[in-house]
Amino acid sequence: MSNTPIKHLAIIMDGNGRWAKNRGLSRTKGHEAGAETIREITTYCASHISIETATFYAFSTENWKRPKLEVEFLMKLLDSYLKNELDTYQKHGVRFKAIGCLHQFSKSLQQRIAKTEELTKTNTNLTQILALNYGGRSEITSAVNKLMAEGKTSVTEKEISAALQTPYTDIDLLIRTSGEQRLSNFLLWQLSYSEFNFTPTLWPDFSAKELDEIILDFEQRNRRFGGV
Repeated sequence: MSNTPIKHLAIIMDGNGRWAKNRGLSRTKGHEAGAETIREITTYCASHISIETATFYAFSTENWKRPKLEVEFLMKLLDSYLKNELDTYQKHGVRFKAIGCLHQFSKSLQQRIAKTEELTKTNTNLTQILALNYGGRSEITSAVNKLMAEGKTSVTEKEISAALQTPYTDIDLLIRTSGEQRLSNFLLWQLSYSEFNFTPTLWPDFSAKELDEIILDFEQRNRRFGGV
């Protein structure tokens, strides 16, 4: 059996574009459908007895390489998502947080992110983290530079962990949808002893039912953390 219940879940949401292509739709329709899935999975996590944090990989530092029109749509979708989800956050007791290089977003989007964080900061059922313009290597580099600026000449693992944008519990379980089996520069430090699950399901088709099955599988695993 798993040594501990799942507290921190991380998800790489992959497959929106392929989901849309399979249906003869534009990629933007896939992103819209994917946003609906985030709501379903977040609501499930907020009601789960042990899950405290759910971190979703929403926009990576590499995603700027996508076509300009698609990136612009994603920025508008994020803004409308946060605006529309506020009622869901409050109803289900979800605290919203964002990590990543947020200063590269428009001022209005930065304000929307900050406002949502402020309005949900007292919610306690779940912390939902959206990784936005996020890269794992960038986060680690920034943490080390921060410690150096404080005059550190040598640092401990504990100090680096505390200097990261995600000073929460380590990740218990990482799920990646769409069949791809790579980390894509996501939470590299925090995933050191995580369990992985790669599902062929495209993100818009991912459901609370499948997540429940994956968690049941996780709970059967023996996590030794390097021991016997």
